Amino acid sequence: MNPLEIIQKTGDLISRYLQVKKALSDNFSIQDAEIWLKRFKKQVVICNKLMNHGKLAIANARKLHTYLGHIKTFQKLLKVNHIGMGLEIARTINNRVVWEEITSCFKSRIRTSVIINLSHKDLKQFFQDAVILFKSKIKNILKKFPMIKVNSTFCGEFIKHSADTDVVDFKYFNTRNANIDVSTDLHKWFLEHVEDRLFNKLSEFQERDSGFALQSIISLEININKLEMGNGTSYIKLPEQILRKHACINVQNDDQACFYWSIVSALYPSDKNQQRTSSYPHYSVVLNTESLESPMSLQKIPKFEKINNISINVYSLELNKKNDKQFYNVVPARLTKKKSDRHVNLLLVQNIYFPKLDDYEAVPVEDTDSTTEVKYHYCWIKDLSRLVSTQLTKGKAKKYICDRCLNYFNNEAALTSHSVYCENINDCKISFPKYDFMEFKDHVYKQRNPFVIYADFESLLTPCRDKFKNIKTKTQRYQHHKAYSAGYYLKCSYDDSLSYFKSYRGDDCLDWFALEMSNIATFVESKIKTIVPMEKLQTQLPQMACHICEKLFKPGDKIVHDHDHFTGDFRGFAHKACNLNFRKLFVVPIILHNFSGYDSHFIIRNISKRGRVSLLPINKERYISFTQYDSQTSIKFRFIDSFRFLGASLDELVSTMNVEDMTNLKKQFANLNDDHFKLLTRKGVFCYDYVDCVEKLDLKSLPPFACFYNKLNDENISEDDYAHAISIWNNFNIQSLGEYSDLYLKTDILLLADVFENFREKCYNTYKLDVAWYYTMPGYSWSCCLRYTQCKLELVKSIDQLMFIEKGIRGGISGCSNRFSEANNKYMPNYDPSKPSNYLLYVDANNLYGKSMCEPLPYGGFEWVENFENFDVLAVADDSTEGYILQVDLEYPETLHDSHKDFPFCAEHYVPPKSKLPKLTATLRNKYDYILHYRNLKQAIANGLVLKKIHKILKFKQSPWLKPYIELNSRLRAAASTTFEKNLYKLFNNAIFGKTMQNIRKHRVVKLVSSYYGRYGAKNLIASPSFHNRTIFDENLMAIEMKQTELIFNKPLYVGMCILDISKTVMYDFQYDYMLKKFQNNECKLMYYDTDSFFYQITCDDVYQEVIKQDIERFDTSDYPVDNVYNIPLVNKKVPGLMKDEANGQIISHFVGLRSKMYAYKVLNGKVVKKSKGIKYKVVKNKITFEDYVNCLKEYKEKSTTQRSIISYAHEVFSVEQSKIALSPFDDKRYLLPNSYDTLPWGHRDIKVH
Repeated sequence: MNPLEIIQKTGDLISRYLQVKKALSDNFSIQDAEIWLKRFKKQVVICNKLMNHGKLAIANARKLHTYLGHIKTFQKLLKVNHIGMGLEIARTINNRVVWEEITSCFKSRIRTSVIINLSHKDLKQFFQDAVILFKSKIKNILKKFPMIKVNSTFCGEFIKHSADTDVVDFKYFNTRNANIDVSTDLHKWFLEHVEDRLFNKLSEFQERDSGFALQSIISLEININKLEMGNGTSYIKLPEQILRKHACINVQNDDQACFYWSIVSALYPSDKNQQRTSSYPHYSVVLNTESLESPMSLQKIPKFEKINNISINVYSLELNKKNDKQFYNVVPARLTKKKSDRHVNLLLVQNIYFPKLDDYEAVPVEDTDSTTEVKYHYCWIKDLSRLVSTQLTKGKAKKYICDRCLNYFNNEAALTSHSVYCENINDCKISFPKYDFMEFKDHVYKQRNPFVIYADFESLLTPCRDKFKNIKTKTQRYQHHKAYSAGYYLKCSYDDSLSYFKSYRGDDCLDWFALEMSNIATFVESKIKTIVPMEKLQTQLPQMACHICEKLFKPGDKIVHDHDHFTGDFRGFAHKACNLNFRKLFVVPIILHNFSGYDSHFIIRNISKRGRVSLLPINKERYISFTQYDSQTSIKFRFIDSFRFLGASLDELVSTMNVEDMTNLKKQFANLNDDHFKLLTRKGVFCYDYVDCVEKLDLKSLPPFACFYNKLNDENISEDDYAHAISIWNNFNIQSLGEYSDLYLKTDILLLADVFENFREKCYNTYKLDVAWYYTMPGYSWSCCLRYTQCKLELVKSIDQLMFIEKGIRGGISGCSNRFSEANNKYMPNYDPSKPSNYLLYVDANNLYGKSMCEPLPYGGFEWVENFENFDVLAVADDSTEGYILQVDLEYPETLHDSHKDFPFCAEHYVPPKSKLPKLTATLRNKYDYILHYRNLKQAIANGLVLKKIHKILKFKQSPWLKPYIELNSRLRAAASTTFEKNLYKLFNNAIFGKTMQNIRKHRVVKLVSSYYGRYGAKNLIASPSFHNRTIFDENLMAIEMKQTELIFNKPLYVGMCILDISKTVMYDFQYDYMLKKFQNNECKLMYYDTDSFFYQITCDDVYQEVIKQDIERFDTSDYPVDNVYNIPLVNKKVPGLMKDEANGQIISHFVGLRSKMYAYKVLNGKVVKKSKGIKYKVVKNKITFEDYVNCLKEYKEKSTTQRSIISYAHEVFSVEQSKIALSPFDDKRYLLPNSYDTLPWGHRDIKVH
């Protein structure tokens, strides 16, 4: 029996036991108990053998241990309740809690264990038993490893009561890593770092209006990492570069108390012999060190701060290498939360340093050296300015250094002003690039990537155990995904005869794939290193400009002939320097569709065994991309996700293509007639859920229709799809389901190749850059934009200007102002003329961000306006060559509250009453220190808000520099002849905005580590002050996440901030300068608003005549029926910024809104539109009705539903079923008026009345 079958059988045994126990209830006899005890005992033996013998993936090990914990619980309960051993059992701790090992790596130097609860119902009592086990196990571990770093994760089963069902879910709460050594009082450590912190987290969670209450205690996971000297110890000499600065006092202690000696040297400075301990009072006399051990870890410093009323910042050194030079940079290692009057800055130095790896640099494969031991030592930073000034600037003038972000100021007042914001935003060093401008520099990407690989995998979906029949859990795994076949298509761009397809089916398909990539690396490297000479030397005069940099040649320039080294073709004349830089790159992209969400999990373990791997992470387990460095060649395989470029399913993408563009598919099936080939030109269908074991691949006939049921989406395939499958089987002489699967895999890969190659070709013809060099669509579009516009964007290099701009960033706003409405008008069959005539109108702004990107935007010249007493913002034209961002105080007069209540100006990040977290909310509150674009301020003042004070003004140069690129794509889209092209050029404009909003602060640093020792092995990374956490994948592979020690702001964030603000002026203009001027406030009721759309209830005789037709210059009516009953002309197609009727003239009869992103409406033609953020589209479509929305609102109760999705645990992929709240009547972004469907914005004068 294989491991997965054992795990499933164990789960089934538990399920059957629970069913029997529930069915028999009080009739469950002693004989029944004895039978079940025997069954459980037998299964425990089998499971233990599997754990001891089999090498299980972490997810399976976790599952098996969870099952064993359940079985042990049942065994004890059976003995207590049915065999009469209760008293004896209750007295034994091993029958109340049990310690189990889950997983480990690097010979158990890094391990994860779990304390399983068997009988406790009270959390305090569970912790009392847990600490006893914890102390016992940790003492044994400390005998082998004198110092460890430990954190914990509590798992509990929580229940949430609602009107229609009780939802039960497992919740997890983590604690931070803290150090333990042989001198640690383990009982106190557990109380402080586990019990107290978890009690606080549980209390906060249950107070956050979550609705969940702890129902049962499951386990306490203990993550243990061997630590080799990560604390301050005895004396270490400072590096020579740091010593020469004379900025630190380094006390030569010979004990483990360097932390205390450094504090004493700061509080009681000595004029002479500053390095001697004898020059200072003994630390035990002047400091409170009770319950604190030496050496001092960073995690223990908060406790020291609290009992001594001293705040402490700790800095460390990073060794950087550039060319042949090496130098140290000072970076924060630990920053205090609140500075006190007694503040000390410390430097944590090491006895040995290794060059810092870049954030996305792969951990090198190196000879491990187990004798290398890193030790740490604290010393006092007497003069921070002297220590860091040379790494900030070469200037000699006195500098005032911010001890958080390590930026400098020219005077103390500027530093004080800066610190107010810095304390709330920055927790590491903030730096800026050496270059001043962002401009197009990717000239090397103008050459086509010679080799691209398209790949895919097919998986068995092995059933997991059925969920417990008497428990409703929120997330339940029901299938485990295991790759059983792999395939790839190597595409050569310069010689198609080198292109080929290859696939393999078998349990070892991932190993096969990795080996194939190694073979390809050898082949591709040989091709890249071979230079084909130029065939014909051009003798004509060179063109006017270099074909690479596109700059005009100047007298004296060295001009050379540039040719393609793969074909020998002459490419053009170029500057000699450009030609030298136009080099071949050893990067081979491997493109998979939905790589980030699915295929990456299958690949990562195998490729990490065959060379270095660098990650571009979203988190420790999900990646935008990763790059494998082949161990035998210079080739780098860059895995990228085509979904991050094209953003649609492969089925949708293929449906937009013309058959004649499917050249790669045609080449691989060149022997087919047209009819047979046409069968392959659409996405195939496959019975994923049916294939749950390899034996089914031997089936000799196509499985019946029912076997193609898609459990993930809860739907059957169509009759046409099944007929297509039959045609494929018959016409291609398929002999088994395995062969059908092989063909399905091959066509999927080739269709992906055709989609992406077509995309690639269109991109290159338009923008002259090969998209195959890039990671994502936003990155590619941004590069195209810089090349096309030739704009140079100045980078903000003032930390205060940067934080000022960051604070002004507010995304799209959404909310539900009025929650229910029924239309009543003459176009409806049930029109009641005795009631007011009203309409429901849903309008959406065409390409809102595209419109905003065509407006004047900043590009440089950033400076503070010094004298603004007479500054008149109303006098600044929208298209002025200079623009402004202002920080102001605004009053929202109460006289405006009623007319502005549906859509207030100046949304803010506001924490609503009874909520814990800020939400972007449109409120009527007065605004203080509010940062906004000058055009938004002009608009707010024009509509009645009162400018009370200006605090700051940031001036910049602006122009519509982005407009040519946006208009280029708009023209190309209008001229496009295929759906594929139309969607493509829309993507280019949409992607640009995303790049302008790239948030550097969200970047993660994750290293994939496959060795314990070595300069960059797990040992040293875990000991580093910047270690954050880790995840074990298997015995020799783990991901380690490091804290950011330095952020380099190299993006023009100001562009995104201004686009967001300008886009809001378009929406407010429509509401206030058009709709509210056309109708009285009670005639125009804004029901719902989102970033670019409004849902209105309008009281009038005919909205189509009085609004759309009368003011048609404001509307895009191009999608109205030609013969529409309103006689409205079809005009203004896709004009950016114009409003479009989403119903296209169809009558909307009902609207119900619950809160932001949760609403529904009905159209008279029978169409029902339903939205619920976080719930899959097909679940909303098939499982939730319009009446559900109405009932949720009127009965004021939540509605839950189930949905299925694919997720991963430690790179093991599962299908899961989740119970989620689909509809909720609770909306804290607005004040809900009692006995009404209307709401008020926070800050409205009438709220206090209610």
